[in-house]
Amino acid sequence: MSLIAKPKRIPKFHRGNAACPGCPIPREIDILLEELGPKTVLVVPAGCTTVVMGDMSGMPATVPVVHSAFAAAPAIASGIVRALRMRGDYDAYVVVWAGDGATGDIGFASLSGAAERNEDIIYVCYDNEAYMNTGIQRSGLTPYGAWTTTTPEGKREFKKPLPFIMAEHKIPYVATASIAYPFDYQAKVRKAKQIRGFRYIHLLSPCPPGWRFDASLTIEVAKLAVETGVWPLFEIENGEFRLTGISKNLLDKKNRKPVIEYLKLQGRFSKLTEEQIKEIQDAIDRMWEEIAARVKK
Repeated sequence: MSLIAKPKRIPKFHRGNAACPGCPIPREIDILLEELGPKTVLVVPAGCTTVVMGDMSGMPATVPVVHSAFAAAPAIASGIVRALRMRGDYDAYVVVWAGDGATGDIGFASLSGAAERNEDIIYVCYDNEAYMNTGIQRSGLTPYGAWTTTTPEGKREFKKPLPFIMAEHKIPYVATASIAYPFDYQAKVRKAKQIRGFRYIHLLSPCPPGWRFDASLTIEVAKLAVETGVWPLFEIENGEFRLTGISKNLLDKKNRKPVIEYLKLQGRFSKLTEEQIKEIQDAIDRMWEEIAARVKK
């Protein structure tokens, strides 16, 4: 056995931050910065990450962070990247790191505008499916039937299919990812860094207090979202759609776990009726039929 000790990996996002127990955000950012390197600028709109980033006494990020208002992050990122390019700096990465509310609701206009202009930025939506930082209010990306403080009987509408909406902007790269499959996520960040133009990664980010599950179950819940087909892993590169990871095996419905396996771990779905569970299962099956049509193309 070698007596030479291997050096420990230096985290790119330090521990001891203000994240809730079980929150995947610190690890998600750590993986992102591991791939993109120190010449990265994070633009963070209002949300959970604003708190996780700390205060004047210290910040866990190892790269510059620009905090922005809810609706302004893509516009600010556009200005930063253009300023860097005017200085001749083509090596730095400008990344918007935003929650679902700042992405699909309040910030959607500036997101869509930046995508339409094909700005040279990477946009990562960490989707915890509600406005968690301000009290667990529903967003446009909250799933059907989920409890929030503003939908105490369960949300009546289905979730926006935001990755597909972004793909309609004809940007060069769109991908989904999950913290339960870090190598898949890492590979997509690695691919995004090699592409110029607007790149969009949508990352499912389970929230223990908001989704009402024990903090030890974050990875299990994230994994079940993929295994049940709720959260397909895919990428769309220059219009070409392909499934990635275990999702490649889920086109056959027999390989997908029943959605109840995912729902039953989360208190936010505790009021669902059998009829509603069937509605959710049927919606998942229809989504996969649409995915199958994309794969055949």
